[in-house]
Amino acid sequence: MTGARTGYRWRRLQSLLFIEPAWPAPAPVRAWVTTRPGGVSTGPHAALNLATHVGDDPGAVVRNRERLASALSLPSEPIWLTQVHGSHVLDGPEPARSFADEPADAATTVERGVVLAVLTADCLPVFFADRAGRRVAVAHAGWRGLAQGVLEATLEAMAFDPAELVAWIGPGIEGDCYETGPAVREAFADPEDREFFLPSGRPGHFGVDLAALACARLKRRGVGWVGRCPLGTGGHPELFYSYRRDGETGRMASLIYLDPGQP
Repeated sequence: MTGARTGYRWRRLQSLLFIEPAWPAPAPVRAWVTTRPGGVSTGPHAALNLATHVGDDPGAVVRNRERLASALSLPSEPIWLTQVHGSHVLDGPEPARSFADEPADAATTVERGVVLAVLTADCLPVFFADRAGRRVAVAHAGWRGLAQGVLEATLEAMAFDPAELVAWIGPGIEGDCYETGPAVREAFADPEDREFFLPSGRPGHFGVDLAALACARLKRRGVGWVGRCPLGTGGHPELFYSYRRDGETGRMASLIYLDPGQP
């Protein structure tokens, strides 16, 4: 099954269902978004919850991460960030090292086989690669991160002319499922950003399409190709976790790396 015309492909590997970006990244780049089916977690975290901080059984999370690594034949343990809705970018993180004391919402690397990961349940996972396959990055971008410049910080850390980069935005909360108050709109100083906040049914409140806003910001900064997944987390409970929809819930993972087996 494919949604390539709109930016994604479905891939079933072992018992897990993945979304693969349909984007013009070069051959060494591997990028994946997990979905809910195929894990061992139960209750509000069912089934493939990959986060340790949401109240799930720790043993279930370990088994889910093992299933993930097996299904994708990952070359190393993913680097799980301590995400704080900020704009700090880890540049060149090393496998098998804890980053609990260095909170970050994005990471980038030039090393083959280093698997970068972010966890989401409504916020946007945003993938980056250069057209020659020398560097990759992934960012966790909710409204706070977008307002603080996490995408711009990731572009700066990649150290390429933005025209040489490609970016793909994974599934996040839909605009019609995401109502915000005036404080969120005021956090964006750029009038062009505020155009994505549309009045909702409640006075002084707005619906905001975060993916469209993120696309526009990347294009304004000259990124050579920008695409997005049209699927939203709020309207597909069978596929995606959504904090906005459910409150207590699990997290999907978005992973990117340079395949050490590709020239």
